Amino acid sequence: MSIPFSELPGRHERHYKLRLDNPLFREPATLNDADLLNAQRLDHEELLAFITELRATVERALNLKSNEESDVILKLKEDLERLYETSAGLADEQGANQQALSQLLAAVMNTIRSNTTGDSLAEQEMAMEQQARQMHFELLQHALVADLLHPETLIAPDQLVPTLLSSPTEQVKAVMVIFDPEQLAMISQEAQALLSLHDPQKKIVDAQTNLTVIQQAS
Repeated sequence: MSIPFSELPGRHERHYKLRLDNPLFREPATLNDADLLNAQRLDHEELLAFITELRATVERALNLKSNEESDVILKLKEDLERLYETSAGLADEQGANQQALSQLLAAVMNTIRSNTTGDSLAEQEMAMEQQARQMHFELLQHALVADLLHPETLIAPDQLVPTLLSSPTEQVKAVMVIFDPEQLAMISQEAQALLSLHDPQKKIVDAQTNLTVIQQAS
């Protein structure tokens, strides 16, 4: 093995590392330079695409007219939110980019808010939206959440339970809120069955801890 793992990997490398010689996955990954290099390449390509779109979106924001059409402003808001969500799963440190996105979103929301002055219902809805957005962004600081919510998530349905059992416990705790009660009950049942099969002696301590987290949430 000559290629080192990344200090701050993206979603492809994270998923690859999680599957490495992991008996909980139906098809565990094996350690080799080619697969690791491919995962890092895909992460790098996603990072470059993000940076390109980020720059273009920032330019759009800076060039907004004072009397810009509302649909243009709303489209910009949607793109900024989507870029923030994307940044949460990328390689390298994204704190500065996320701060810039948050600041631009605040400016856009102020513009929208100025157009609803005097409309108490609209102002209340915007306040609730702002609170929900803040909670969502905080949740995205957990890589597992970002990876699961990605529109093209790498975590296939049959990999969900192994991923939850193999991920850092704090991230598993955080991700429980994105599932409804029925989903949690199913996940708990499948997790118990999977560990009964592959870890009957309960030697995989982290997985057993995560099982408890899942059971308590269900």
